[in-house]
Amino acid sequence: MAPFLQLLLDLLIILIMAKTAGYLATLLGQPSVFGELLIGLILGPTVLDTQHWSFFTDPHLAEAVNQLAHIGVLLLMFIAGMEVDLEAMLRAGRPAVLAGVIGVIAPVLLGGLQGWLGGFDLAHSIFMGLTLAATSVSISAQTMIELNVLRTRVGMALLGAAVVDDVLVVLLLSVFMGVMAGSSNLLSILWVLARMVIFLALAIWLGGKVLPRLGALVERLPISEGVMALALAATFLYAWAAEALGGMAAITGAFIAGLIFGRTPLREEIEHGMHTIAYAWLVPIFFVSIGLETNARALGIGGIPFALILVAVAVLSKVIGCGLGARLGGFSNGEALRLGVGMSSRGEVGLIVATVGMSSGLIDDVVFASVVIMVLATTLLTPIMLRALYPRPAVQPQVQTIAETDE
Repeated sequence: MAPFLQLLLDLLIILIMAKTAGYLATLLGQPSVFGELLIGLILGPTVLDTQHWSFFTDPHLAEAVNQLAHIGVLLLMFIAGMEVDLEAMLRAGRPAVLAGVIGVIAPVLLGGLQGWLGGFDLAHSIFMGLTLAATSVSISAQTMIELNVLRTRVGMALLGAAVVDDVLVVLLLSVFMGVMAGSSNLLSILWVLARMVIFLALAIWLGGKVLPRLGALVERLPISEGVMALALAATFLYAWAAEALGGMAAITGAFIAGLIFGRTPLREEIEHGMHTIAYAWLVPIFFVSIGLETNARALGIGGIPFALILVAVAVLSKVIGCGLGARLGGFSNGEALRLGVGMSSRGEVGLIVATVGMSSGLIDDVVFASVVIMVLATTLLTPIMLRALYPRPAVQPQVQTIAETDE
């Protein structure tokens, strides 16, 4: 079979299985990404190892799928940037900001400690901590909607803290990768940081000045899907420039492009088009490819305790970090605990960080497999813990907003 036909067949299997598994996951009350990750593990070397079946003879097949998955990552980060509501983050106030910041620091420290105690050097230990830092609150938000508590001050702080979390993790990843790419002397590190700051300032300033005007111009031209083509081109340009010029991770550039377009009158049109392109095929390919690259068998019997400890550290670090931040922000102990538990689930950004680390040699197969298991475990555990903290029926005497708590 010709290599192109093999690629078509492999993509056919991935897309059908991803969407089917995603649908079944939603029927079970889980996010579709849970099903896509799980089916990736089944299709990958952990169970079926489909890409090494006898009729898949092209040695470059896995690489082609991996490249498509990386484009999916960029689009996913662009969409994440578009969905960041900085105004809502400011309205959420001090509890959300403190919970988001300390909720990133605690996993980095505790995850790094686990790595160090496990025999990793400092750089690899810190990166392992970074893989635990990113939160995905979609499943928590859905659970709180079902319990009718999302619009309480805990729910609003949860959404605000998630924004802070995402932005901070992306920036920390870029700083870490930039420092790792340079030498270890102080001047080189300072130059790396200065280069990043200069790039961020120019990218945001120029983008804010040029992209909205360019978008308005393109919208008036008789070009088929011109606005979407501009958004994709800007995403790829910013991703390339972030890594090639700014010394940052490419995903940071895509995230910044999303931030800029999310504040233009074209937001709704671009968001709809980007969702269609991304979630129709490229994003499912990314999530399934995580499983295709993960060999849970590599854990072995000896690796199971490491994975279980990683799950425990992932949950406890968010509960402690976010809970402490919320407590310092004025929340009661019970509210702080609920916020910390709500921030415990991991998802897309954490997987993206792990993928970057895997491709850079900062984590090995065992740690990567453990991170995937951690994401699946926290996705399952978080709604269970939240429901335990909000016994049915969840009666709120009065919906209280963040604004009221800051008075």
